[in-house]
Amino acid sequence: MHYKLSVVIVSYNVKYYLEQCLDSVFRAIRNLEAEVYVVDNHSHDGTVEYIAARFPQVHLIDSNHNLGFSRANNVAIRQSEGEYVLLLNPDTIVGEQVLQQAVTFMEQHPDAGALGVRMMDPNGNDARESRRGLPTPMVSFYKMSGLCQLFPKHPRYGKYYMSGLPWDQQAPIEVVSGAFCLLRREALDKVGLLDEDFFMYGEDIDLSCRILKGGFQNWYLPLRILHYKGESSRHTGFRYVHVFYDAMLIFMRKHYGQQSFFLTIPIKLAIYGKAFLALMSMQYNRMKKSLGFFLPNEQTQADYIFIGNLENLEACVALAKKKGLACVAVKEGTETTLPGGHHTLTTPFNKERTTYVVYDASAYSYEHLLNIFGEHPQQDVLLATYHPDTKTIITPNEIFR
Repeated sequence: MHYKLSVVIVSYNVKYYLEQCLDSVFRAIRNLEAEVYVVDNHSHDGTVEYIAARFPQVHLIDSNHNLGFSRANNVAIRQSEGEYVLLLNPDTIVGEQVLQQAVTFMEQHPDAGALGVRMMDPNGNDARESRRGLPTPMVSFYKMSGLCQLFPKHPRYGKYYMSGLPWDQQAPIEVVSGAFCLLRREALDKVGLLDEDFFMYGEDIDLSCRILKGGFQNWYLPLRILHYKGESSRHTGFRYVHVFYDAMLIFMRKHYGQQSFFLTIPIKLAIYGKAFLALMSMQYNRMKKSLGFFLPNEQTQADYIFIGNLENLEACVALAKKKGLACVAVKEGTETTLPGGHHTLTTPFNKERTTYVVYDASAYSYEHLLNIFGEHPQQDVLLATYHPDTKTIITPNEIFR
């Protein structure tokens, strides 16, 4: 069978986030000839069995080892048959129209080798990683020296995040994030797959660079997706710092050769310095915990608002009470009857506490939820979902079931 699109998701110990991601993907490919691959990097949370039972149509690859991001994606890409390949993180939600519109754009722009989208966090804020410039030696220097942060919209100093580009307009960019990276198969055939020297981090930058060198363009399209950013790859102190900056060194050596010599020493110092600070922070937190100075879990100190179909709200609220969550408001509503969602509520938000607005996923489309949050982001007001078929509440930080 000829497929227009192959979706590839690499997962590690995030089965409920992966389940939600797959639910959004299958809603989004209803009108596409598409196949879906999940490569599980030797999870220990029962991901393989759980996903196999819930999504028998998924091509599930069960690795006996943690292959890393690049190798795991390459395994599925080699098996897939789609004209386009989407690399997608498991801690994402895509809107129902996103994949069709993204593929249509690629069809209309034959010079496009890769495409990224408008990623947002659970508050609705735009993620800077949605558009990036290549980390050339000078661009890396501007970022490391703090000039990028001081002058984010400057065409030279702020190029790392390309912050001068408008968020609501399509534009050519240099680096497409691996969290959502739509690739033309023809481009992959020409420039090669992900470089497996990168275990995690940096492989998207390297591939984006090779696609540009191969004569294609990389594009940003203002289509919203949610990226929890972290549930698929926790930033765990020393290891994260070391792996991330080591990936930057690999990229520099590969693409800039001797040009990177003058930055090798400061980058290595940055690695060791940040790793040392991360280690000290971990030791400090362990000491605080041993002395009993940790505050109660943020999730149980937050407020919760529940919106959805009446028949599902009762079960959702019962689950919240069972877990000791503070329910401050319950509102019956759907995408049709309450299109503004929580923005139409008269209940005031407690600015001293985080508020999770839990939406019934059967009452609202994912696209509608992303627009509700993306068009009016609020500090400390975060998107959460309730899935009545599995009786699960999914928040950016925790799962309740």
